[in-house]
Amino acid sequence: MKTRFALVLALSLSATVYAEDTSADIWKAKCKSCHGEDGKAKTKMGEKEKIPDMSNPDWKKRHSDEKIRDAITNGSKDNAKMKPFKDKLTPEQIDGLVKYIRDLPETAAPAK
Repeated sequence: MKTRFALVLALSLSATVYAEDTSADIWKAKCKSCHGEDGKAKTKMGEKEKIPDMSNPDWKKRHSDEKIRDAITNGSKDNAKMKPFKDKLTPEQIDGLVKYIRDLPETAAPAK
């Protein structure tokens, strides 16, 4: 019985650590190539597609969590290159990305 409890506890703790790292891992795997490590979109694709700087405070004010969630889930209405992730990510992972975007360090550069 103690062994089973210890195993369940260990698995729960490892799942918690994994969940904390998931948003950063997903960002690096799925978002970074266009949006950049810092959300500024200073990448080849970001500049080509004129992707806005998501670290900009003005951009963050104009985009509600729901609007960001919708773009990740269903793709962007403004840019067809931003495909939907509803079949690739769970709702929890998408919520994690919304929080990750909200937590990007802000810049003072004007929003595009």
